[in-house]
Amino acid sequence: MQTDLLSENMSEKEEMKDITKEASSKEETSSSFVLDIHDLSKMYGVFSAVNNLTLQVKKGEIFGFLGHNGAGKTTTINMLTTLLEPSSGSGTVAGYDIVEEALEVRRKIGYLPENVRFYDSMTAYENLDYFARLSGISKPDSRIWDVLDFLDARTYAHKKISTLSKGMRQRIGIAQAIIHEPEILFLDEPTSGLDPFGVKQLRDVILRLNSEKGITIFMNTHLLQEVTKTCSTIGVLNHGNLIYLDSLSNTMKRFRDEKSLEDIYLNIENSKEE
Repeated sequence: MQTDLLSENMSEKEEMKDITKEASSKEETSSSFVLDIHDLSKMYGVFSAVNNLTLQVKKGEIFGFLGHNGAGKTTTINMLTTLLEPSSGSGTVAGYDIVEEALEVRRKIGYLPENVRFYDSMTAYENLDYFARLSGISKPDSRIWDVLDFLDARTYAHKKISTLSKGMRQRIGIAQAIIHEPEILFLDEPTSGLDPFGVKQLRDVILRLNSEKGITIFMNTHLLQEVTKTCSTIGVLNHGNLIYLDSLSNTMKRFRDEKSLEDIYLNIENSKEE
């Protein structure tokens, strides 16, 4: 009788350990994702711009989001940055719900749109000071200089935005996006309109933000050459549907016969069209 009770108690303890271990494992797995979305959709009448998108991005990744013009990439970013409310589905960014906890999400993210907008009559420093205070930084002076130094953009500080080139504006745009030290930075076609030197400079900044600051990067882009030089994981969106998701290294191994990422991308796109 005592042996039976002892065995039963030991069995219960082992079961509790398994339950605790499983719960701990789930919590650890969940906390490793800075972006976690499920069945996210955006409808405009009967048109589906984004259709049941399920996607997870781990902390510390540089995620490249690929797709043709009109695939739904910008719509996706607008939902993830709380600029656009989804029609259905759910998602969290930095642990916060993109609908129910939108303000908390905004505190944890940085966002660089394709066309950066500033007050042209103000200097770069004045713009950064204004946006930093909007982000809740009461005394932003030292933070502004730290960010400008990190981006090698101190010389732009007292120049009016209207006098800056596209590349310079992009750099100040990144400064504005990271001034509050976000966990994840969203970039929407960041290299659009840049010359080759500007593209390389921006690539170097993205890599440094990731490696030195630990910022997760979510980047919409159509420049496949840049993806191979910056991204750790890629996803391909086609007419609002996620048709491919894997690490860049696995992708290159999977499509060994293809000569470039461009060929791989076209292979993936064409296979889904057929």
